[in-house]
Amino acid sequence: MNHLKHLDWPFFEDKHRALASELDGWCARNLAHGAVDHEEVDASCKALVKALGAGGWLTHAVAGEGQAIDTRAICLLRETLARHDGLADFAFAMQGLGSGAISLMGTPAQREAYLPRVSRGEALAAFALSEPEAGSDVAAMHCAARLDDRGGGQGGDHYVLDGEKTWISNGGIADFYVVFARTGEAPGSRGISAFIVDAGTPGFEIAERIDVIAPHPLARLRFTGCRVPKTAMIGAPGEGFKVAMRTLDVFRTSVAAASLGFARRALGEGLNQARERAMFGATLADLPLTQAKLADMACTVDSSALLVYRAAWERDQGRTITREAAMAKLMATEGAQRVIDAAVQLHGGRGVRRGEIVESLYREIRALRIYEGASEVQQLIIGRDLLKNG
Repeated sequence: MNHLKHLDWPFFEDKHRALASELDGWCARNLAHGAVDHEEVDASCKALVKALGAGGWLTHAVAGEGQAIDTRAICLLRETLARHDGLADFAFAMQGLGSGAISLMGTPAQREAYLPRVSRGEALAAFALSEPEAGSDVAAMHCAARLDDRGGGQGGDHYVLDGEKTWISNGGIADFYVVFARTGEAPGSRGISAFIVDAGTPGFEIAERIDVIAPHPLARLRFTGCRVPKTAMIGAPGEGFKVAMRTLDVFRTSVAAASLGFARRALGEGLNQARERAMFGATLADLPLTQAKLADMACTVDSSALLVYRAAWERDQGRTITREAAMAKLMATEGAQRVIDAAVQLHGGRGVRRGEIVESLYREIRALRIYEGASEVQQLIIGRDLLKNG
């Protein structure tokens, strides 16, 4: 199956085609099935980040001085990595999402302090937005940051964070966290600010490690009187929601791209199984029901790809893509779940055996329909945007 055929589409430039082809070769050499230990996830993620940094791939996850993030490049990289190994995609994605706010709205000093280390794979990043009672509803955030005036100066030169965050990817292994906290400039989402908090800062602890069906490093974070300098704030006070949404506009589209990579791998595995599995004196592929299932899988993959790369292309043209990104994430994640489920069904009993590729894909895809905005939230975004803008 030609996984690179869609690179002929007019969404891409020659640099994108070369990038995807080169990474595909790198993945074939470094991420063969079984090469990455999915049980020792902390060590594997750290090793993958170092390998991706050494290979130069993480330079695409951050924006250099005066440069814009290339959304199409990030999506192609995530699609390709996900097709080869889900944990490798995770490792790449978190370097981008965790440092994205700094790339987009960080000060020159913040960018210099963090982005080079991220791109070299020397520092692991994390994005801390969700809370136990505030996931999709960011305005319900309780984690708070107040100015510390212990020195008696005008407003103080530190903020003190108190509260919790949960479902934080790279939690427990990250070197720094972009943390969103309520600073009270206005009610609701307008009174939130973003801060960089280094691991090991007094008052910051990993309260709990969280195990999920597809092993990834996740944690619940706790802040108790955690003091960070005012210079750790990203953007202006009260701009945290803007920082978060600008970051998610880029990486929400890339979640759709990762889903697309999972779906492409599932379609490829399904085709191989259909051709090779003997059944009723012929092969599984000779059955009309199998052909219909494969047709549905292929249509879902291509329609998702068109939505993903339309959104990525439009953002790279400088356009707002809130609706387009939501459409891409909704359709690609839901579609990938259907494609992977169909691939498992084609494999029969083998499909649910631990260690099989389609079994791994089945576990990998489920969380993508939830994180960075659940499917139902994407429907709300699309519907509200349609009613507002027609």
